[in-house]
Amino acid sequence: MSKILIIEDDLSIGEMMSIYLYEEGYQVMRAETGRQGEVLFRDFEPDIIVLDIMLPDVDGIQLCTDFRNSSTIPILMVSAKNEVSDRVKGLQTGADDYLCKPFSMRELSARIQALLRRSHAFPPPVQSTDTTEQVVHLDLEKRCLFVHNKLIETTFSEFEIMKLFWQNQGRVYSREELLNRVRGFDSYVTERAIDVHIANLRKKIEADPKEPKYIKTVWGVGYKFLLT
Repeated sequence: MSKILIIEDDLSIGEMMSIYLYEEGYQVMRAETGRQGEVLFRDFEPDIIVLDIMLPDVDGIQLCTDFRNSSTIPILMVSAKNEVSDRVKGLQTGADDYLCKPFSMRELSARIQALLRRSHAFPPPVQSTDTTEQVVHLDLEKRCLFVHNKLIETTFSEFEIMKLFWQNQGRVYSREELLNRVRGFDSYVTERAIDVHIANLRKKIEADPKEPKYIKTVWGVGYKFLLT
């Protein structure tokens, strides 16, 4: 049973899609805002996302970019914007298909089936977990960080940041998000503390901390981690 995440703020359209796709045999979850969609994306782990562009809190285009930075799952964008430029922008952002409102439920289902077939035919490559092939490796069970198979000492906060990065490679995190995930929402630590932790981690894992290869700065947003 494939899992579908619908991110749609229009109650009637959202309910219609949810009911129809459920009756088609899919497991369906729906979010009415972009922020809810981000949470469900992590927790529900969908096989495909149906994403509305015009959401009340987050621009659907930006949300699509965020999803694409951390995942290769199919994204079907739906919108009342039907100009060619809107469709092109959506596809260039990372959407796999674009469906203009109003649309029939049969067409929605057909496009979802086509995207799922494509994604199953070309699954994403599996990353090697062999530590001998990786300069940086994290052992989550033992809470150990290795660089060139050498154990690197880390503070609690540094390891929690690396754990979050390791489990969500490619995803961009703001300083506020890193603080909330590492210390909790009641933390009195300032966001600048995250910059200090990032600087310390770069000294420990990067060959040249001034030209980082793994922990990248996304200017105006935050940080992301990639094994390159």
